[in-house]
Amino acid sequence: MTEKEKMINGELYDPSDQELVMDRQRARKITRELNNLKVYDEAQKKRLLEELFGTVSGYIGLETPFFCDYGYNIHVGDDFFANFDCVFLDVCEIRIGDRVMLGPKVQFYTATHPMDPKERASGREFGQPITVGHDVWIGGGAIINPGVTIGDNAVIGAGGVVTKDIPSGVFAAGNPARVIKNIAE
Repeated sequence: MTEKEKMINGELYDPSDQELVMDRQRARKITRELNNLKVYDEAQKKRLLEELFGTVSGYIGLETPFFCDYGYNIHVGDDFFANFDCVFLDVCEIRIGDRVMLGPKVQFYTATHPMDPKERASGREFGQPITVGHDVWIGGGAIINPGVTIGDNAVIGAGGVVTKDIPSGVFAAGNPARVIKNIAE
């Protein structure tokens, strides 16, 4: 199994592997071009995002700057919007449903490191995928941690640090984020 395959599968992998280094360089090149576009060049922005991301299922709105590790592990549904300064550490898949809105400075972290100090010192790392359902709003400055699933129709409050799954139809906030109320209430 290649280091890239290990990475995508959530197994320990070596990030200094030449294929992965080249993949990150590709993503840096595309994001640099994306972040330097003229404000009104929406057609070029869409083309670059379609080249960078694994899947773009329809309309995508994304304010720059934007940063990611690889890009190809990011899959967004239709009518996706991300505000300024979002960061996607996509060593594993980040799957985002339709009609999802992200406030500024939202961060998705699929990347993580071993807890054991000797294993961590080896330089090997791993990741866990993140899944976001449909019709989700994530407030500015929220951090979504590795392995988290956020259900449909959920709202994450600004600055929330999501460390565990959030069910559908709730408002969650805080550090760590916890369910505050059902949205229907």
